Amino acid sequence: MQSELVEQVRAFVEWVGTGRKLTQTGRITLTDARMLVKSLGTDDVIDPMIGDRMYRTKSTQELHHLTLVVEWAKASRLVRKMGHRLVPVKKNQALLADAPALWHALFTVFDQLGEAVLPSGFGESLLRREFATGIRSVLTSLYRADGAIATTSLCTTAWNVATAPYVLDQATEIQLKHLHACNDRDAVWALGVLQRFGAVTIEDGAVELTELGQAGMRRLRGDPTPGDPIYQVKITLMGAQNPPVWRRVLVPAVIRLDRLHEVIQAAMGWQNSHLHAFIDGQTYYSVPDPDLPYRDERATRLNDLLKPSERLLYNYDFGDDWDHEILIEETIVAESDARYPRCVAGQGACPPEDSGGSPGYAQLIDIIGDPGHEEHQNMLDWLGLDSRGEFDPLRFDPGEANRRLAVTPG
Repeated sequence: MQSELVEQVRAFVEWVGTGRKLTQTGRITLTDARMLVKSLGTDDVIDPMIGDRMYRTKSTQELHHLTLVVEWAKASRLVRKMGHRLVPVKKNQALLADAPALWHALFTVFDQLGEAVLPSGFGESLLRREFATGIRSVLTSLYRADGAIATTSLCTTAWNVATAPYVLDQATEIQLKHLHACNDRDAVWALGVLQRFGAVTIEDGAVELTELGQAGMRRLRGDPTPGDPIYQVKITLMGAQNPPVWRRVLVPAVIRLDRLHEVIQAAMGWQNSHLHAFIDGQTYYSVPDPDLPYRDERATRLNDLLKPSERLLYNYDFGDDWDHEILIEETIVAESDARYPRCVAGQGACPPEDSGGSPGYAQLIDIIGDPGHEEHQNMLDWLGLDSRGEFDPLRFDPGEANRRLAVTPG
């Protein structure tokens, strides 16, 4: 399990020792950086010569490989910033002596490293902004494949996911071509980092997960082996009564909350176009935000919070305020020939996005069902329907839910 990047992270954490001084901006000092570049072998060039002119390195932010090592160590909680010092996280220091555990700890947080893996500069790509979902989709495509996948195909996957949150209709052909080129460049660069890490192999323009990468993806996704605990979860859209809207899904008990969010979106039929949060009493779990007191949903697993018969609240779209009750109905065991997560039952169509929460959805159903209502045609136009028969609030197809679950990026 030799990996250049793993050894660099290990050596860096050992160098931190009991603590190291940081600059006022929270970065490694240039004096320390000069020593680390050489001792870690990061291949960064300090004070590069371009032609006959020397360009002085002003910050370690310019040292991209060293920055990746530092940020990776921080993301995996091997070290943390305390004031103007970088100090070790003592409870995780045992990982340094356990090569497999260290590799998996680093692989688990790779999707959090967008800014470090893809440094800013000329021609910044959308993938850098949407790195978490983009790189997870790429890795998931590799995980589900029987063999290698062409790099060009993976670049297309990254492009489709990275551009999904944006409206690019007004972009010119030249602008789109430039954006696409930057995205492909960064997707190839990220795959190169994963190759150095030992998660993939790249040969003749095709990429394949290594055995280590396959194991990492199984653990990251929480995919169970036969006999592992599976939670039967009932997801109920609160406030929806006529008709009620709910789904019953089977998920690994150890599923991370960020992955559970994707499962809820797919099983319900939402489009994942708004903010969300899990609420456990007074504690909120979501995507980390410096302006909001959220705990990191990526660091919390479902069985850490709930046991059978216990409940959790999931809120989607802070404007429409779609509240969902997450109830753990029972624990079963994984079967060898079954796929998880899986939707096994449900009722009611998913409300259209931006329809005004439960009260707005109830009003929408009334208007659609009444051809004489003055807003009937406007509502059909808003939904993009030709007739009221195209919208059935009672409709639910578990096959469609499972097809959506099969392509979730996690």
